[in-house]
Amino acid sequence: MIIVMVLSLIVQQTLTSRFKKYSKVGINLSGAQVSAKMMADNGISDVSIGSVNGQLTDHYNPTDKTINLSDSVYAQCNIAAAAVAAHETGHCIQHAKGYGPLKFRSAMVPVVTFANNTVQWVILAGLLLINILPGLLWFGIALFAFTTIFSLVTLPVEIDASRRAIAWLENSGIATYETLPMAKDALKWAAYTYVIAALGSLATLLYYIGIASNRR
Repeated sequence: MIIVMVLSLIVQQTLTSRFKKYSKVGINLSGAQVSAKMMADNGISDVSIGSVNGQLTDHYNPTDKTINLSDSVYAQCNIAAAAVAAHETGHCIQHAKGYGPLKFRSAMVPVVTFANNTVQWVILAGLLLINILPGLLWFGIALFAFTTIFSLVTLPVEIDASRRAIAWLENSGIATYETLPMAKDALKWAAYTYVIAALGSLATLLYYIGIASNRR
């Protein structure tokens, strides 16, 4: 767990540093314009683009079909903003094309939301009542397993969205020979955050299983 925490800190600091660096490399389009053009090139016209507060809070919402770009991405004209905007639009294209892993992840959201809201309390109660209700801890572990599966399913979804983003940035000419490696590097470090999150979730799940098994 300590190793995962250290890796998470390193990845987060590196990601912030790379985005700050690449945000200084200007291009002709803003993040919002990049998203709009990428959607138009893929025949998508029923998705809206908006801005949200925060840094690196960008996301695509398949429920209401909105691409939500952070303030630093929405209006800024640089290669970092273009990479993020294209990545989120990649999720939009996944949705339009019925990409399997995205559909599976979206179907898991209600269960994972319930699990996230209750799992800590269930596991705590399970630990306190291990001798009275031994099955309660295993129920909590089962709930946590859903969040772990969700983290693992997220990996191919994010990697595929970045692949679509990079391919389009190159083919559209928005990213040049000089800026394309920057976009790839920015999205690579963003992907690492999901890898670390999945590893952390898996390590925690195994830790809980170990506790439950030792108390049988």
